[in-house]
Amino acid sequence: MAQLKSAAFKEGEVPQAREPLAVQEPLPEGSGRSFPPVSVPACQTLIDVRNGEASFAHVFQHFNWKENIMGGGSTLASYEDGQAEQRFAELKRALDTCRRYEGEGYVGPFEATVTTQASPEYGEEAVAFREIVPMGPEYGGDRNEQFVVVRTGNTIATFSEPSIGKDLFFPPEVITRQVERLRNAQRP
Repeated sequence: MAQLKSAAFKEGEVPQAREPLAVQEPLPEGSGRSFPPVSVPACQTLIDVRNGEASFAHVFQHFNWKENIMGGGSTLASYEDGQAEQRFAELKRALDTCRRYEGEGYVGPFEATVTTQASPEYGEEAVAFREIVPMGPEYGGDRNEQFVVVRTGNTIATFSEPSIGKDLFFPPEVITRQVERLRNAQRP
C-alpha cells in the first residue's frame, strides 16, 4: 500500500486539478456499503477489475478538475506475479461481451451501456471504454464515464472521467506520467 501511495501524485504535480490530491486506501472489508452483483456476470468482471478487486493492494486518488465539476479518479492496483496479466485478460474478455447491464448504486437502480473505444498506447496493455447511464433531460443528459485501464508489470491502473451529457477524456499526459511512475516503481 505504501509503495502505491508513493507512486500516486502529490500536491502541485497535476496543474489541471485543484488541491488537495489525497490518496485514499480502500475501506476495511465489510465497513462500506455493498451492492448486489450487476445483471451480467461479464460486466461484473469488468467492474471488479477496474475497481482493483482481488488485488494485493490498491489505492484511489480523486481529481477535482478545474474544468470539470464532476472530477475524475484513478485506482492503482498491485498484484502478485502474473496475476495482473491474468486479471487484464479477464477484463479484455469481459469487454468482448459486456454491452449492457443493470445494477444498483448509491442513488438506486440503474441501467448502463458499455461501448469500447480504440485501445490507447500506454503501459504494456491498455483498453478504453465508456459506461453510459441514462439520466433524463432533467439532469442535463446522460451520465457518461470514460475509463482507461492500463497494465504495467504487476500493476493495473484505472483512470475514470465522468461527465453529464458530453464525452470528456481523462488527461492523456496525466495517464502517461502515472504509468511511468508505476513502471519505475517496479524496476529493481
